[in-house]
Amino acid sequence: MGFARLPPLNALRAFEAVARHRSFRKAAEELFVTPAAVTHQIKALEKQLGLMLFERLNRRIELTDAARAALPLFQQGFEALADGVAGLRAYGQVPHLTVGATPTFVSRWLMPRLQRFLSQHPGIDVRIVASGQLIRAGQRAMRSEDSGDDGELATDIDIRFTNDHLPGESVDLLFTVEIMPMCHPRLIEGPPPLRTPADLRHQTLLHGDGHNADRNQSAWARWLRRAGVEGVDPRRGLRLDHSTHALEAAADGLGVTLASPLLAAAELSSGRVVVAFPQALPLDNAYYIITPGSAAARPEVNAFRSWLLQEAATPTVVPT
Repeated sequence: MGFARLPPLNALRAFEAVARHRSFRKAAEELFVTPAAVTHQIKALEKQLGLMLFERLNRRIELTDAARAALPLFQQGFEALADGVAGLRAYGQVPHLTVGATPTFVSRWLMPRLQRFLSQHPGIDVRIVASGQLIRAGQRAMRSEDSGDDGELATDIDIRFTNDHLPGESVDLLFTVEIMPMCHPRLIEGPPPLRTPADLRHQTLLHGDGHNADRNQSAWARWLRRAGVEGVDPRRGLRLDHSTHALEAAADGLGVTLASPLLAAAELSSGRVVVAFPQALPLDNAYYIITPGSAAARPEVNAFRSWLLQEAATPTVVPT
């Protein structure tokens, strides 16, 4: 088949996404189009090829034998296209990389350390994209091409707080996260004093997960159960929409919050907060480095990835 007779690229992208997810809806979410648009592209592709690609079953779909055999070739082809585009963009340019992460991670972990990377690699330009929306590496570029919005940037590396990964992603565990009670030092002495976890019944609990409607599954509820504390109502206290706001409230002496020592390092080192009790609650999610295949081979991306892992491996001393 000559290039002039190839089906439209959008239709081939739709086929690859549906085949990978086994879902028209998930493929549409990834491609930032409607499920109806994906269905139309697949039907048009099947008509042009003269064969069926999917078996529509009750509540699920399956690949036909032809589609199953072709899928790896399409995936290799899209990977080669991505590598080719990345090579064209990088030709003759100063080595650069774009890093995506949540604002909390950027401000509280990455920025205090970033100068060390810049000093070690002065020839690499780094761009940080801080976004509260967790979008997988490389996906912002796809959204930009589809919508015509030039404001979004493709990321070479994402640092994501998650426990879920997409197939084909290069994933490295950066660090696990655990949280423990923290407060202003004067709350320890009181009055009333904060000597044992049971004394929390006299304190204001600061909730950094105020969006969680089920207070029996809040961070405080889980910490109290893990610590074996009774007589403290996890539903009461001050609710805030972000853990950073709760930590700032704790530093102002408004109550006790649950925070990660890694992300509260500035407040701990300055003495604005202290760890009230050493009992820690491990979280299900962890921070991962996500690198798409199109960027993984670039030396500057590998340098940043290696630096992140080295920084994360450096022990953190928690003041008590």
